[in-house]
Amino acid sequence: MDLYILRHGIAEAVPDPPAAGDSERRLTAEGVDKMRRAATGMKTLELSFDLILSSPLVRARQTAEIVADVFGISRRVQLTPALAPDGNPALLIEELRKQHRRDKSALLVGHEPYLSRLISLLTSGDMRTSIDFKKGALCKLSAASLDYGRCASLDWLMTSRQLRRHG
Repeated sequence: MDLYILRHGIAEAVPDPPAAGDSERRLTAEGVDKMRRAATGMKTLELSFDLILSSPLVRARQTAEIVADVFGISRRVQLTPALAPDGNPALLIEELRKQHRRDKSALLVGHEPYLSRLISLLTSGDMRTSIDFKKGALCKLSAASLDYGRCASLDWLMTSRQLRRHG
């Protein structure tokens, strides 16, 4: 399975106190514009997704919906709590293995530091690898078989700026 991992775009500032309304933070106008241009770059690169899974938080869901719109994907975005900031990678992997085993490629949209830890887990077997995963960045992992632990190789990592240059 090819896993494309995308960090959400630029979002509104963190509220004070942070717990109040963090899940409702939306993409800014700049975040929407940059994400649409990055998604256009993704399409120009001829990427394809059988499935788009997203964190249920608004900023991630909006990011995933922009990609789905640009790609004209009829199977809309599916939300999963396993991609939320406090999500469980073991549950995400189990969900992908059981519910989406026929899909050959999946786009996973979420947050930091969860996504860096997920990439580290799948490529090295632990969550300690340091990855500078900026907003709107996309990486591609390839896995013959998806397991909890080292099972994938990192094919590439692109910043939002690099994706926008292709658009």
